[in-house]
Amino acid sequence: MLSRPVSRRASLLIALAAASPWALAQNTAKPAAAPAALAWPTKPLKIIVGFPAGTSPDLTARAFSEPLSKALGQPVIVENKVGAGGNIGADAVAKARDDHTIGLMINGNMTIAKMINPAVPYDPLKDLAPLSLVGTSPLVLTAPVTQPGVPANADAREFFVAARNGGDKWSYGTPGVGTVGHIGTELLKSRSNINPVHVPYPGYPQVANAMLGGQLQMALLPPALAQAQVRAGKLRAIGVTSAGRSPLAPDIPSLSEAGIRGFNLEIWNAFAAPATMPKPIQAKLAALISEIARSEEMRSKLFQQGWQVAGTSPEGLANRIKADTSLLGGVIAMRGIKAE
Repeated sequence: MLSRPVSRRASLLIALAAASPWALAQNTAKPAAAPAALAWPTKPLKIIVGFPAGTSPDLTARAFSEPLSKALGQPVIVENKVGAGGNIGADAVAKARDDHTIGLMINGNMTIAKMINPAVPYDPLKDLAPLSLVGTSPLVLTAPVTQPGVPANADAREFFVAARNGGDKWSYGTPGVGTVGHIGTELLKSRSNINPVHVPYPGYPQVANAMLGGQLQMALLPPALAQAQVRAGKLRAIGVTSAGRSPLAPDIPSLSEAGIRGFNLEIWNAFAAPATMPKPIQAKLAALISEIARSEEMRSKLFQQGWQVAGTSPEGLANRIKADTSLLGGVIAMRGIKAE
């Protein structure tokens, strides 16, 4: 009986499954397996980022490009596809079919994108394959140094008393509807019985400027931005949104210490692949990304960018996606949050 010829793609998958990640990365597969094992990658790897050059996701992707290139023996190109809070880039990753495209994304792109806006053309849970959770960071509840109704040098508990008294006369700013800053503050409202009104801005710098100008009474800001303003004496830090104090802002108490029990919210970034990418290639990339993330050099780089390194397995990222989708999805449903 004649056997069927094995297709080139099938040969590639068999070879990838048999080869160890580091054998592929360093091009040191055994001679007998070399032709098939070296068949991937056959061209540059593309990392799509849904945000402009110079933003945190872009800087993270570019930090990984050189070590990934060395491991794979191919150039690694970062391509910015900007718009819709990163969802245009995420959609491009979901639809890529060349087996040489991955993406660097934020929480919302991989969790609640479709809950916020049903018109989003991809399904985060079906169309994207988790590779590795790269870095996490809490946000910092920040406020003007002086504001009506808030005692001078007020601690966190006194601040929340003033916020409750302020009711809907207070307002808070975020980088837009459906961002973690928006959903996180709505969660904070439900946990602390405060009721400030949401005001969206183009980005975090504009939110900080609005607080400095007295247009806002509070906002959740990334640690690096918040700490710079706090050190300059322009804003005050009320608390971080992580369960405990964060290494990124060790001098700032957690909101749990202020009596907001069980409050744990972080922003994060992660690598993902199209769900259609062959599983052995996904596993290969995930192992490399995780190892690079946990290297001392990358830990230092990411910490300077405002990230605490995670470097998880695909399963670790999948678990984080599940937990955040449940938490943030519950707030979206409770508050009726929809894209404008």
